[in-house]
Amino acid sequence: MEEIRLECLSKDFDGFVAVENVSLTIKSGELFSFLGPSGCGKTTLLRMIAGFEIPSAGRVLIGNNDITYLPPYKRQVNTIFQNYSLFPHISVFDNVAFGLRIRKTPKNEIKSRVMEMLSLVKMDDQAKKYPDQISGGQKQRVAIARALINQPKVLLLDEPLAALDLKLRQHMLIELMNIHDAVGITFIYVTHDQNEAMSISDRVAVMNYGNIIQAGPPDDIYERPNSIFSAYFIGETNLICGEVTGIEDDYVQIKCPDGTGNSLNIDSTFHFQPVIGQELTVSLRPEKIAISRNKPRYQEDINILRGVIEDILYLGSHTQYIVRVGALKIRVFSQHKRVYFDDKALDWEEPVWLFWHDTDTWLIDQIPENVLTAEELSEGGVNHYQRSIKRSAVE
Repeated sequence: MEEIRLECLSKDFDGFVAVENVSLTIKSGELFSFLGPSGCGKTTLLRMIAGFEIPSAGRVLIGNNDITYLPPYKRQVNTIFQNYSLFPHISVFDNVAFGLRIRKTPKNEIKSRVMEMLSLVKMDDQAKKYPDQISGGQKQRVAIARALINQPKVLLLDEPLAALDLKLRQHMLIELMNIHDAVGITFIYVTHDQNEAMSISDRVAVMNYGNIIQAGPPDDIYERPNSIFSAYFIGETNLICGEVTGIEDDYVQIKCPDGTGNSLNIDSTFHFQPVIGQELTVSLRPEKIAISRNKPRYQEDINILRGVIEDILYLGSHTQYIVRVGALKIRVFSQHKRVYFDDKALDWEEPVWLFWHDTDTWLIDQIPENVLTAEELSEGGVNHYQRSIKRSAVE
């Protein structure tokens, strides 16, 4: 197997730049995902790898072979689409066998290979049925079997689970991982669903406006976003914009824009060198924050803020609290479990303590473009910016 290289790849549609100067290496056998909002260029990128679109500039290589201008049928690359694209008038067996028959494969080999592939996707007992006699999840399995039967080097999956309901999507994600492990070829997966990308991928590329914003393992992108867009698009976060007031060996001190004079200590493991007086953004995930009516014991590596609960949303697996801290609003996720110091549920308008370890925050060398000051952020600007950045990303 060979790696896939995209070199300075761009695609322009009559002045609209869908993909701009993308360079990336996808390792052999990797399950790699392109993740981003609608219109970010991820499907266009996939279509250039498949051969359905010709790049305006740049190259696509598999190993040392330049396939940029090869027609799709010569690329050893197969694609699975959202709508399955099964032939409705022939059986499941014949759908999977179609590619082998086009290649004039001997009948005995066709039968053994088709049944082997149907067994892999757990559809061997449905071989005689027609597409209208099986479920959406089963149709997707047949589409996967048909795409794999000719032993491609790369399998492209363009939002393959978008038409399925939540429970079935979750089940099919596990099946896809198992199939990938069994066949061992490179899978390239396109989705706008962060949960899909984060759960199955070896690496993820976050895209917006035709560019790759960040690429890496899912946990690295989630825990260490390199931009405000990555921080907000992957999961939920609190953005706190403040001025650097101190730099020590093991932490950076940020003035908290809550109007109380509080400072936040941020672990010094970061990807750039801040300077005193610089305005930066702190990303603090809601699930990293502990909430209690009792003040925690002071420790140097623990950040502690005092606030009042403004809103409570019960979300099944956890409860979301909106806590006002001075001029800030901070979102907190609390799992439904008994804790040692809070036996009674927290309530609206109740004073609480928020606290988290300094390693649970991440410093971003940006401030929001449309919310430039700490004062604007503190006046509900964090929540406003979350809505506006997600809205603009989709547009």
